[in-house]
Amino acid sequence: MAADAAPGGSPGAASAAARMNIGEVLDLLRPDFPGITIPKIRFLEDKGLIKPERTPSGYRKFSVADVERLRYVLTMQRDHYLPLRVIGEHLDAIDRGLEPPPIESVVPTVPKVALAADGLPSPESFRRRDGLRLSRKELLKVAEVDDDLLTELERFGLITARSSGHYDTDDLVVAQTARELAEFGIEPRHLRAFKAAADREVGLVQQVTAPLAKGRDAAAAARAEDAASQIAALSVRLHATLVKAGLGH
Repeated sequence: MAADAAPGGSPGAASAAARMNIGEVLDLLRPDFPGITIPKIRFLEDKGLIKPERTPSGYRKFSVADVERLRYVLTMQRDHYLPLRVIGEHLDAIDRGLEPPPIESVVPTVPKVALAADGLPSPESFRRRDGLRLSRKELLKVAEVDDDLLTELERFGLITARSSGHYDTDDLVVAQTARELAEFGIEPRHLRAFKAAADREVGLVQQVTAPLAKGRDAAAAARAEDAASQIAALSVRLHATLVKAGLGH
């Protein structure tokens, strides 16, 4: 009804302070749910998922609890694709003081990259292998990149699928980082210099650690791996500090 779109009067000052009209509710929800509309809110009310108060003149008035209830419904639809019937069961459980059932993640849970306290990769992050295997479709979804960007990253050698056709954590981080850089107009072709610099650093690390790996004792390979991870972390620290210093001059 047209009354929903207009700022309705309130029967009392206290009630007006505690309740919002539908336009104010839209303003609160749109930053997180751009597609929310007045008909959508009316539909959810018709399904019994929200029950805003009505003024004597028929205007809907929403409490903070009503808005949070709406936010829960919209989140469950957007992030977990739950049908309204199931969301209604969750809300009923919440209303009765129960905890709703746990939600299964709809995308792979990706391990967080281990970072030192200063935000730079630690030696441990270079040693860790998490075994993550993502399909191309999963990589596109989790990294939030389109197929064109991923294709360009592969063309310039920044991402390479394994022989099985899967991608790993490093590919995911590269894709996410490239997406964020693209927001500043930095395209995959501009990132070839980063790949070339990384290849040179890898060559230097391998040059230093190769003699260690040739030791005769059983611990030689472990010492070489440990040295490689420490040198790699130090090289990243040096690179980051030089960039920071350069920008500060």
